Amino acid sequence: MLPVLVLGVLLAWLSLRLVADARQRRAARAGWLDRVTLQDRRSALAATGFARASGRRAGLALDLQAVPDTLTIRKLPTLWLLVTLPEPLPLRQRINLMMRPTGGESFSTFAGLPHQTILAMGFPEGAVLRSEQPLTEAEATLLARHLALFDDPRVKELVLSPQGLRITWLAEEADRGRYLLFREAEMGRKALDPSALDPLVAALAALRQDIMKVAA
Repeated sequence: MLPVLVLGVLLAWLSLRLVADARQRRAARAGWLDRVTLQDRRSALAATGFARASGRRAGLALDLQAVPDTLTIRKLPTLWLLVTLPEPLPLRQRINLMMRPTGGESFSTFAGLPHQTILAMGFPEGAVLRSEQPLTEAEATLLARHLALFDDPRVKELVLSPQGLRITWLAEEADRGRYLLFREAEMGRKALDPSALDPLVAALAALRQDIMKVAA
């Protein structure tokens, strides 16, 4: 009877632990953007349980979205932060500059763009550029002026479109040891540090200003 009783206690403890872990996971994902200050903030939850928030920061209208990527073609599951400036801009087409694309970037429409440009010297190694149409000299020059963004190795993608701008940034990777041993892909336990967002917002602001200046 004693072994059965001990087993029952262990199973009950394990069940309670799993319930508590699931509750903590949901709370962490829902609050992942809570430390970020936004004026006129609007918040929502994606189907993944991760937070999404929009509002104004540094004078810009922003949309912030956490997107987990657990596709097996990646070495490790990844949590992306999509920082979007959803504002109409005087651009004639959509242009995506992505670092080391695999074709499995579910967060992006990069693979569906029909035209790929052979990049000139000065663009980051591993960068691939796709667009709706061939780039004009002015578009290529505009991009070249903002390549310092990719000095941050966490920057995955820059999107320019008539509907706005976006930077996709690597926020977190799953713990390698736990993933290789247990296939555990837990991410988002620690809320985003707002200071990580500041250079991305500054880069979007500078790019927006440059676009408006060229169009004037």
